Amino acid sequence: MSSNDVEDLLSTTLFTDPEDYYPPTPPPTIETHTLLSGRVLTLHLVGHDPLWGHHLWNAGRLISNYLETNPSFVKNKTVLELGAGAGLPSLVCVVLGATKVVVTDYPDADLVKNLWANIEGLEEGDGVDHEEKKIVARGYCWGDDVEELLAHLPSSEEQGFDVLVLADLLFNHSEHVKLVATVEKTLSRKPGATALVFFTPYRPWLYEKDMAFFELVREKGFVVEKVLEEKMEKVMFVDDPGDEELRRTVFGFVVKWPMGEGEGKSSEGPVI
Repeated sequence: MSSNDVEDLLSTTLFTDPEDYYPPTPPPTIETHTLLSGRVLTLHLVGHDPLWGHHLWNAGRLISNYLETNPSFVKNKTVLELGAGAGLPSLVCVVLGATKVVVTDYPDADLVKNLWANIEGLEEGDGVDHEEKKIVARGYCWGDDVEELLAHLPSSEEQGFDVLVLADLLFNHSEHVKLVATVEKTLSRKPGATALVFFTPYRPWLYEKDMAFFELVREKGFVVEKVLEEKMEKVMFVDDPGDEELRRTVFGFVVKWPMGEGEGKSSEGPVI
């Protein structure tokens, strides 16, 4: 047997996993969300994702309710969602009359394709013409250059979005600095511009590390205000350890530039 024959044998047999060696990737799933108006949105989720994009997170549901309760918050406004997963809050922003919505997640082909599927499903329900598209999906890594995101803003807009949406992202502690950098570069300095940051401490023993995000944004000059604390009926992950009360609680914060850097005292935010 020649050395080439041995090499071929090794590459094709000894070090080749059997076809059924790895478990199959879970299939995509479908979740629904009922708006306060009664309309039901159907959302496709990827079967599995190492960045947890295969879940419809509680914070996304409650941000959506928050926006429905305060529709003027996004009507005729520009919106950027980071780490969107299925993109529920972004879809709700379109329903509520946002001028332009850019929904983003990690630039994984399946994640971005899934976001487009949910956009198309919403448009089919609304009968929206493709040429009138008010929402686009893009892959984006936190901390990267934001020019491609800002390029979607209407030409008349200042360089920044009126509303940023961050739903259940704070568990990713190592990425806080990059996330804050993106908020700083993309949030408009116009009066009323706001980042909505809602989260659940799914690992209660790391709650302080979740909250450290807000110390970082304060260091950048932002003002932080708590606007919501609501308990869900049940926890998302039943078998997880830690305080169950915390694991089913969603905390909501708004992050804004201080008055004098865009927002005056006459500006009124949404109410709960």
